[in-house]
Amino acid sequence: MTKPERDGQREGANSPTTNDLATDSNLTNPPVILITGCSTGIGRHCAFAMQQHGWRVFATARQPEDVEALKNAGLHDALPLDVDNDTSIQRAVDTLLGRTSGRIDAVFNNAGFGQPGAVEDLPREALREQFETNVFGAQAVIRAVLPAMRARGHGRIVQHSSVLGFIGLPWRGAYNASKYALEGLTDTLRQELRGSGVEAILIQTGPVTSEFRTTGRKKFDRWIDPATSPHEVTYQGVIDRLESEGDPPFTLGADAVARKLRKAVESTRPKPRYHVTVPTHVFKALRRILPTRALDTVIRWVNG
Repeated sequence: MTKPERDGQREGANSPTTNDLATDSNLTNPPVILITGCSTGIGRHCAFAMQQHGWRVFATARQPEDVEALKNAGLHDALPLDVDNDTSIQRAVDTLLGRTSGRIDAVFNNAGFGQPGAVEDLPREALREQFETNVFGAQAVIRAVLPAMRARGHGRIVQHSSVLGFIGLPWRGAYNASKYALEGLTDTLRQELRGSGVEAILIQTGPVTSEFRTTGRKKFDRWIDPATSPHEVTYQGVIDRLESEGDPPFTLGADAVARKLRKAVESTRPKPRYHVTVPTHVFKALRRILPTRALDTVIRWVNG
């Protein structure tokens, strides 16, 4: 396993300062990470990437068949975990701690989905479902792992956020709201964990190759009836994007997220936020320098 690096150093360069994740004992007692949402896409890729870099990975998925597939592919500590269910979360964390003698070094709250649809078309249940997974589920996982991290005086809580956690795009209101909430929750948590040895970190991704659009189309069909909406004409463009086989401009592979995850959990002084993809960096800068209505104009142009 590589040694932790300070942010700003070239990846792979040795850091002059190390922490407990870099000790020689970890060759036989590797650091432990729990990753949610590993059935496909980013979570699955990150699980394998972290295992390849010396971590003991507890990859999780909701469906038993997905857990078995992860085990058969070489992630032998794969566990069932449904972030919408507190009992499932606690059972998975208890199993992990039982296998590792109470050790957990990091958690990557990756599980999530995006509910498309205009704000005025979203029923309460659709919004509740979005928050249940993207916000409440992440917070429940945090509550389950924090006692063990506090007991060891060390840990990394990494939250999978988005460029839509600080930029609002039309017809993505539920997802926008959930990621804005996740950002606020994590910023508060970071302050509350000061002095505990546990860090709360955000990874803000832009377009990354995943099953995100496939899931989004299913959620759209479940909750949105275009024929009854004042956005009926616009929704055809939304559907076209969800069904498109091509990737949006500046799309990166899941390895881009895995590299940031490694920095977040292995750096001796991790950043509060890591940005992935060009659009995330660009919009972060534009949000700082443009008045709100000017930024709205840019967003409308980008969104077509």
